[in-house]
Parts: sequence; structure tokens; C-alpha cells
Amino acid sequence: MFRKSKIIATILLAFVISVAGHWMGFDRPNFAQSAIPETAIAANSMQLAPPIDCTLDKDCFILLYPDRDPGPGEVDFACGRQTQDGHKGTDFGIANTDQMNAGVAAIASAPGKVLRVRDGVPDRLITDPKQLEAVQGRECGNGVVIEHGNGWETQYCHLRNGSVVVRPGMEVETGTVLGMVGASGAASFPQVQITARYEGQVVDPFVGPEAGPGCQVSRNPIWTVPLDYTPTGAIDAGFADTPPEMDALWEGGFPQGELSKDIPAIVFWVHTYGVLAGDSYQFKLITPNGQAIVEDTDEITSPSKLWMGYVGRRKNPERTFARGVWRGEYQLTRGGEVLVDLAREIELK
Repeated sequence: MFRKSKIIATILLAFVISVAGHWMGFDRPNFAQSAIPETAIAANSMQLAPPIDCTLDKDCFILLYPDRDPGPGEVDFACGRQTQDGHKGTDFGIANTDQMNAGVAAIASAPGKVLRVRDGVPDRLITDPKQLEAVQGRECGNGVVIEHGNGWETQYCHLRNGSVVVRPGMEVETGTVLGMVGASGAASFPQVQITARYEGQVVDPFVGPEAGPGCQVSRNPIWTVPLDYTPTGAIDAGFADTPPEMDALWEGGFPQGELSKDIPAIVFWVHTYGVLAGDSYQFKLITPNGQAIVEDTDEITSPSKLWMGYVGRRKNPERTFARGVWRGEYQLTRGGEVLVDLAREIELK
């Protein structure tokens, strides 16, 4: 039996995401979040639909929220830590590049006119800060800027290379497909990032334009549907025949449905976000006859925006693994509350 859990400090992620909100075609040096006069709000109301065609917390997730700390610190609208210093947008992510290549639509969040587009930037997950040099000035990657009238604009970043289907001057409606979720520009995971602005100032859609800085503010969200705050959740889980690394989880390529009984090891892995010190996790690896041959329970000692863990069993040199359906189970618990509860199955033939 072997097991491993890994806390990812996300220093690289922090650096990559903090620069990913640059607007295409020109610099916007004033990124301050400040209150907009209520008279302007009444005259310039805005409603935004989620910019991705998926079911949140099922086949997509929000990994990072706008940073509401006006200083060098970082805090999201719920006074949590799922943001980065200076982060301007909301990052709607998907599990891996397999899902990205299959196609997940990035869609317009409100009616308007397309102002600018960019396409042709390759998809490449940033794993090293040195790779940012290749996308300098194009950190948004492939993207779209839409003007909605009354001083409002939205920008959509990191779309898949070659997928942008709108052009400047086109009129779009809420839900119009702009392109596909991708990993272009300064992206460290497949996503579409949406940034909203009113009169050149960033607006956090979770609190609305009238809110000042910080998280202890009145919330008047401008989403068309309620979006639950999910500071901790599951990104993906699955099986492999060798222990995976974090970069490999984002890339995908893991077996689906079945594996050979002759594999050198059977590994059940989990990829989550927003873990805190003191959280407890439990793994089980269960054979086709219902026996839990690996059980592991432990406590997380350090908080992290990204976390991965796995358990597994190496093959006995004298015999193969049992044929049939193997099952992996995982729970993440905080203060007695189960935050993540999932199971995956795979057949060994």
C-alpha cells in the first residue's frame, strides 16, 4: 500500500493569475475598486449570466474570485482566501485539457457589441514563471471584449486557440457562444476568466458596483442567477496505474472506464481546492469483492488553494489484480461537516 497527499503552495499560480486580467489592446493602469455613485447605478444597472456552458460544482467550478483587498493582501467577497493579490476577474475552470479539447463553450454574459477579439495564441498551461515571457503582452490569451452600453464592458480571457467565433462589431445576446474554454495566455488551468468594468473600474459581480473595497460590505450581486460561494470543493478524481503529479491532473489523459489487470499498480487520486489546516480526509480503495484493501485517514496541516492526494496498491509479483469493478471513495471534512464526498469506479479486465 502507498499513499500521498500534496499541498500545492500555488506561488506560481498566484503570479500567473494576478497578471491574467490585462485588457486586450491597451493598458488600463487604474485597477482600483471604488464605490460608484448610486445615481449612476440606478441609470446603469447590469445583470451578468455565468460565462460558461456547464453545471457549476458538477463539471466546472469557480477557482478564483476578485480580490477585494485594496492593499497588498488578498481576500474574496466572502472574506475567504480563494483569490490572489490584485486578481480582477472570476475564473470559471474545468478539470483538465481532455474536457477542454472536447469543447466547453464560453458564452456572452449579457447583450452587447463586440469591441475587440484575439485568437491565435496557443493553449499551454503555465507551469513555470519563465514561460510567461512567451505571452508577455498577451496574458489574456485568446479573448473577447464586449461593450454593453451605459459604461459597462466585460472581457473574456484564455479561450481555446482557434475557437473564437465572434468578430468586432457583431451584436451578441446573453448566451451567444464566443468561443471555447481554453488555456491560452497566462493560464495555469483550463478556464474562462470574466472581468466586468463600469466606467473603467473593476466591478466584483458578487457584491455589485456600489460596494467599496474589502469584504465587510453590502452585497448586491449582479449575476442573473444565484451563484453559491464554494470556497472548498472537488476538481476531479480518478484512477491511474502510477502515482500522478499535479501538472498531469490538469493535463488529463487518465484512463476512463477500464484498466488492464496486469497494471503495475492501481492508484485512486483526488484533486481538490480550498483546503484549510485542520481539515480531515479519508481515502478508501475497495476491491471487486467489497474489501477495503487501503484505508487512509489524516489531517491537513497547511492551507492551500490546490491539493492532491492518492492511495494505491502495488501489484503482487506473483499474481495480477482481481478482475472486476474497483471503487475509490474520498471524504473531506471540516469541523464535523463533510465538504467533499465522492466515489469513482473503474473496471479491471
